[in-house]
Amino acid sequence: MVETAELLLTELVTNAFLHADAPTVGVRVYRQGDLLMIEVNDGTPQGPLPRPAGLLSEHGRGLAIVDFLAHSWGVSEDRTTTWCSLSLSEGLSKMTPGPVATAPVQRETELHLLCNPAALGRASIQGRTQLALLGWSGNQHAAVQVLNVLVRNALAYGITPGQPGQSLTAALRVTEADELLIDVTDPNPTFPDFDKALAGELGRGLWEAQRLGATVSWFLSAGSGKTVRAVMQPGQAELRAPR
Repeated sequence: MVETAELLLTELVTNAFLHADAPTVGVRVYRQGDLLMIEVNDGTPQGPLPRPAGLLSEHGRGLAIVDFLAHSWGVSEDRTTTWCSLSLSEGLSKMTPGPVATAPVQRETELHLLCNPAALGRASIQGRTQLALLGWSGNQHAAVQVLNVLVRNALAYGITPGQPGQSLTAALRVTEADELLIDVTDPNPTFPDFDKALAGELGRGLWEAQRLGATVSWFLSAGSGKTVRAVMQPGQAELRAPR
């Protein structure tokens, strides 16, 4: 849960620096029973105000992310302190899944794709080339198919229709254990009904990725938006039913 706690703390501190008049911000992190408490005090009484934000907005998502990830959150009576909590004893249905754990990354490359009709073909061509350069020993044909699935999903569900200039990032990473990580990042920080998508109930994309040998997860990216990750093992891939 460390990454989740760091993200929550970052969002609260950033919100305080952006919207408060105080020159300094106070931070307090402590344990209270089975809760991890995070408090940020900016010394000003106006308190935070959630506001709607488009997928391409540079600001405005902070408190929405806090509300999505935290067990609970609120503002002190004098409105100078914003706080949130994380449960240490049980998994939270509100919490986004984390990335599948892997060995340390050894080699990596990134593809930057504009969200237009050519993106899928470009991902296939560049992905095939970069996999060869990375020297991954697994089934590269299957890996390109999985990359296509993730890019197609991101184009369909991860961008705002009608807004020009949007882009995706596709990263290919080879770990010390020769695993292949395929990460596709889009501007949308949510993934409703992820489990149903894996089961093939909302389309066959992620189900097909699993059949090709990938273990699929998703998590909030370091900036804004989310990353969908497929982990593939080295060696000859065997088609299998999804778990």
